[in-house]
Amino acid sequence: MSAEKPARRRDSARSKELLVRAAGELLAERGFERTTVRDIGERAGLDQALIARYFGGKAQLFIAVLRAEAGDDLELDLLDPERVEELFERIGQRGPGPIFQAAVQRPRDPAVETATHEELRIRLIAPLKEAYERQGLDRPQLRAEVAVAAFVGVLMGRGSGAFEELAAAGPRDLLPLVQSLLSR
Repeated sequence: MSAEKPARRRDSARSKELLVRAAGELLAERGFERTTVRDIGERAGLDQALIARYFGGKAQLFIAVLRAEAGDDLELDLLDPERVEELFERIGQRGPGPIFQAAVQRPRDPAVETATHEELRIRLIAPLKEAYERQGLDRPQLRAEVAVAAFVGVLMGRGSGAFEELAAAGPRDLLPLVQSLLSR
């Protein structure tokens, strides 16, 4: 008589959540190109084959990370000081997410490029453009893109090591300067 191991039940929802979380962390640390499915599986404590099963591949998992980061609050109002401070703190703790990385470095995968650029447009550029239109400013789309590029540059520059005072400044120090830049 042999003792059989009890069958292990799969919890696909939990596995997906772990993969998305692990992918989000690694993508923020390393970017899309330097993150492997093996690394994601290891970080999640799961078989990397589950990425293909649940998402179809690394690019589709990346898109799932973007959607998970959006949560219920899709738009990031850069004219709201509380939201900007929240972004500084979150990015200071976790690093710049995939959307911010895609704003400064073009992804090689066309599906990832399309998804990140669309998320950037929806979440950051469109709300600013609409605010600038309400203010009656000329060329609101261009203004919004320049403002978002400047904001992303500040975020990325803080972690680059090239700007000592910028890196040392806290969110409350940066907030008035960034708000002044964005609201003009």
